[in-house]
Amino acid sequence: MPWHPSLSVGIELIDEQHKEWFNRAERLFDAGKKGQAKEYIGELLEFLDSYTKKHFADEERYMRQLNYPGLEEQKKAHAAFIAQLAKLREDYDASGGSISVIINANRIVIDWLTKHISNMDRQIGEFVRSK
Repeated sequence: MPWHPSLSVGIELIDEQHKEWFNRAERLFDAGKKGQAKEYIGELLEFLDSYTKKHFADEERYMRQLNYPGLEEQKKAHAAFIAQLAKLREDYDASGGSISVIINANRIVIDWLTKHISNMDRQIGEFVRSK
């Protein structure tokens, strides 16, 4: 699922980082269609580990600057996603990149991103526009 303008939160930095996440997930999907997902999943997991932490730090810093009232809830959601990624990495390391890990990686990234952006991150943009 590619990023869609309906997922925009209206904050350029956050939207651009979200787009990059979707681009990477789309590459995993494309690699799967070409039978190359096993090779790509390790690269994706490395990217997710570093990029996710950077994005969450940037997003949380932005929310602190705004005195955003939902910061603590966001931090909990971010920590839960980082834990999911760590579990995914363990599963990948244990299985050597089985098809179930590949499917799970795609599902986690797309489902979490879509739900989190739609339900939580969009509220940041609404908060900014209301000020």
